[in-house]
Amino acid sequence: MSTSPTDDALELPDRAKARRRELATFAILAFGIWPIVAVGVVGGFGFLVWMYQIVFGPPGPPVH
Repeated sequence: MSTSPTDDALELPDRAKARRRELATFAILAFGIWPIVAVGVVGGFGFLVWMYQIVFGPPGPPVH
């Protein structure tokens, strides 16, 4: 079974669209969503440590 030139011509725009969509998805994830998630995780951990220290006091030797 051989493919005609028209079959290849129809397939290339679909590949180009798929590649463009994949690159757009990667860019949104790499430069949009994951930096926001990273800042949220680090900020949340900092807030958790801050609240822990408010309740139980700062780290260090016990005060007599």
